[in-house]
Formats: sequence, structure tokens, C-alpha cells
Amino acid sequence: MSDIQIAQENEAKEMQPITTIAEKIGLQSADLEQYGPYKAKINFAAIKRLKEQPDGKLVLVTSINPTPAGEGKSTVTVGLGDALRQLDQAAIIALREPSLGPVMGMKGGATGGGYAQVVPMEDINLHFTGDMHALTAAVNTLAALIDNHIQQGNVLNIDPRRIIWKRGLDINDRALRQVVIGLGGPVQGVPRQDGFDITVASELMAILCLATDINDLKQRISQIVIGYTYDRQPITVAQLEVTGAIAMLLKDALKPNLVQTLEHTPALIHGGPFANIAHGCNSVLATQAALKLGDIAITEAGFGADLGAEKFLDIKVPQLGKTPDAIVIVATVRALKYNGGMPLADLTTENLGTLEKGFSNLAKHITNMQRYGVPVVVAINEFTTDTDAEITLLQEKCAAMNVKAILTSVWAHGGQGGIDLAHAVLAALEQPQDFHPLYDPKTNIKAKLTTIVTEIYGGHDVVFEGKAINQLKEIEQNGWDHLPICVAKTQYSLSDDPKALGAPTGFTVHVRELLPKLGAGFIVAMTGTVLTMPGLPKQPAALKMDVTEDGLISGLF
Repeated sequence: MSDIQIAQENEAKEMQPITTIAEKIGLQSADLEQYGPYKAKINFAAIKRLKEQPDGKLVLVTSINPTPAGEGKSTVTVGLGDALRQLDQAAIIALREPSLGPVMGMKGGATGGGYAQVVPMEDINLHFTGDMHALTAAVNTLAALIDNHIQQGNVLNIDPRRIIWKRGLDINDRALRQVVIGLGGPVQGVPRQDGFDITVASELMAILCLATDINDLKQRISQIVIGYTYDRQPITVAQLEVTGAIAMLLKDALKPNLVQTLEHTPALIHGGPFANIAHGCNSVLATQAALKLGDIAITEAGFGADLGAEKFLDIKVPQLGKTPDAIVIVATVRALKYNGGMPLADLTTENLGTLEKGFSNLAKHITNMQRYGVPVVVAINEFTTDTDAEITLLQEKCAAMNVKAILTSVWAHGGQGGIDLAHAVLAALEQPQDFHPLYDPKTNIKAKLTTIVTEIYGGHDVVFEGKAINQLKEIEQNGWDHLPICVAKTQYSLSDDPKALGAPTGFTVHVRELLPKLGAGFIVAMTGTVLTMPGLPKQPAALKMDVTEDGLISGLF
């Protein structure tokens, strides 16, 4: 059966009221704002009360570089939570919300798969509780207010050529990357070049995921740099005097969402910045709540460990106030053979030589995560075409790096297929950890980027090109260079070249643009050809989707 068929079959028979799920983690109905019987937001009063409770353990799930062969990071995250619950551990899952871009495009949703899913799967992958729509509205409201300010006299002396705030849409739409607005004469506005980011790449998404309460949200929004004056002085939202209006649109979206897995494990799903063009982690509020409501919180970071995990550890951890107690790296035999140069069509064929060559990708990610001083476990997400010899080789290679590699079959068997992984994670949680970040944020931008490129990616150097050269000077002159770096890079390779698989070395990363995100609290470094507004593939997933007259959805994976 497909993921949606499994979800629908189990949803119809097995889902528990969200109030029952809440009771498992010590929440009452008064702590919830319900969106029907199976979804709810946790209100601010409950979140404030939870701050007094001690933290549980934190498990971060990441993966090798994603490939068309699939890794199943979200599936393993969900299955691990279910497995820990089967072992009578008070585990809670904290995930990102899906974006309609990948849902309608190629990557798919973000609710897990098979018998390791969060439900209601259709709702979560589509409109859920409206968070994405609220963010899109807030992004575009700010854009409209900027253009209105210019139209109505431009008291702040904003240079229309140097506005860096873009409009947003939560769907892949390449036609909107570069647009011209304000055409049609004086009453239609001031003509200027503009563009759209996908909503999950917007700074407001990052702010929503890093804010700790409404006051912090407002403070961060006020610091957003929307552009520059004619004499190149930065202009912020505070100067536009619209901080309150933008925060108002996000007041409900700031509250974490509570749902459940197919096995009724509580799951908080909140916020969804992409990891290749944003910081790739679910919200600080949701992760903090999971840490307070359970003994073990399992969360994930987007894409591979070079992107999502590095940003989790160097950008989110300082805001979260809690370091991971264990890290799980998800890999598949298929994806490692692909990294070793094997064509997609041949991945079902045993090939130990290609697997050994592709292991270099996993090995690099293991070394990177160990570098932070946190115990590491590898989860081998099982496919039916994996052979005993391939699994044995992979486990032996990991053992040589002093890491356990656990065969995991949660897609097929749910939590029961993750019991061995759960035991390995529990053992890792008992090991000492000595967390230390990758770099000191106070060092200059070139030094921070060089550290990321050489130590995490395995490259040789970083160079600034085009706009980035002048932007670097501008950032330094404005005193923003003390902020951490959020690298926008292809997810398919450790380098900035999506075709360089495995563990390339000696390469140079090319930074073409540096964008100050003062509200989020980091500088985005745009590298290679990565885009903040993706495009749809030739055969988008939307072509296979449908809904019956009684509302039953099909084709959603």
C-alpha cells in the first residue's frame, strides 16, 4: 500500500482524540486550542507554565546527503519515537511542518512513511492549522507596506533599487523569481524590480522558529532589514512602524501544533524552514515544549548533516539553550551505492565495491557529528532489496569508526521495527557528551565560512564573487559580522556542486550573495546556483493527486 492508503486505513480505525494524546504528556483540554478532533495548538499559558519544568534528553536525527534513492529521515524519526514508547519511555517527537512546494513538486511531504507516520497525514501535508498561510500573509503584508510607504511620499528615503524584502508564496513557482511591479501609471505604485521567495525561505519563517514568545517575536520582527536608503543606510521594520501589525498576523502561528503518530505517540509539528536555503529546523518553542513534556524529545533537522544538523547545532542550539544528548544519522544502502556512482536503475543489484566507495559520504557525516562532542548512532533504513552482505559491510565500516549501525525497518513494521535502534539510542544517551560549537560567532565572516567549508564540507577554500564582495564590506561596516552563518547550498552534495557525490575534497565554495537576516539573527551566504524560489519538475507530484466527491484524497504519496 502507499503511504496515504496506510494512513487513511489507520486514521479511520485507530486515531485517538487529541485531548487523549494531550493527557499522555500532562496537558489538559484547557491548554489546547483545538482544530477539530485530531489537531490542536498548545496555548501560551501552557507554554509559559512549562518553562518551570526540567528538560528531558534531546535526540537529533539527521542523515547523509539526500539522493533520489531516498533516505527516510522523517520515517526513522517517527519510528524511533514509537519504538521508545514501546520500551515504556516517555518519548515525544518534534518535527517541521511540510511546505506545499515539495508536496506538489518532487520531494514529497514530511510526515514519515509506511507504518511510521504522523497523522492526520493529509491535513498536515496540506493546510494543517493555517501556519503557512499566516506566514505568507505576513510576508506579503510587509511587502505591501513597504511599497505603500514609497508611494505615499517615502519619508524614510528608501531606495526602490535596494529593497531586499521579497514577497512570498508557499509553492514552487519559477516564474516569480524575478518580476517587475508597479506598472500602469502613477496611481498603480512606483515601478521596481521585485521577486518572490518560497514562504519557507522567508526570514519571517526563521523568526517564527527561533522566537521564544510574543515579545521576542516582536523584537525580532522589528530588527528585519527590508532595504537601504539612497545613501545606503539600512531600513528596518521598526522604522516603518509596522512591527505590531506583522506580529499580530503571526500570533496564532507561533503556537506549536500537537498531533499523533499511527501508534499514538505525541508529536509536535511546528515551523518549516528549508535547510538548503534557510536554517532547516522546527521551532524552538516546539522543541522546548517536547523537552518539558517528555523524558526524551526526538527532533530532526532538514536534509543532510552538512546543512540541517550544522545549522541546528550552530544556530538553533544557542537559542534553544539545550544541546543534543545523542545524534542519529540515517542512511540507506541504496543511497550510499548511488553516492558511490551506481546508476539509479541498478541500485537493487548487490555491489559491495560501489557501497564501500559511497560509504565515504556517511563517514564524513559521522566525523562531522562526532566533532561536536555528541554520541552518534547510525540508523540503516532497510529496503527489501538490501542484501545481508551489504548490511554486514556497512555495519563493519561504521564499527571501525566506533559507531553502531542499526538495521531499522520502521516503514514496514512501525515502532517494532525500530526497537534495536531505540536500545542503541538509549545506550548513547547514557554516554557523556562534551558539546562544543563549530566556530565562535564573533570571528569574521570569512573565517566562519572557511571553517564550515573546510571542516564540515571537506573543501579547500571559500571565495566571494559578484554582489557578495560589496555586501561583505557593508555587513562589516554595519557591525553585523558577529552573527552566525546560514549557508544556502545544494543539499545533494557536500560541495556547492550538486553533481559532486560521495565525499569530494579540495573544492572551493563560491559565495555569490550575503543577506543580513537581523531578525533571525544570522547572515545567509548564497552559494553555487541554489535558489530561494524552487521550480516544479517536469512531472510534478500534483499530476497524480485527486479528491473524490466525499472528500477522500488520493495520490498524496
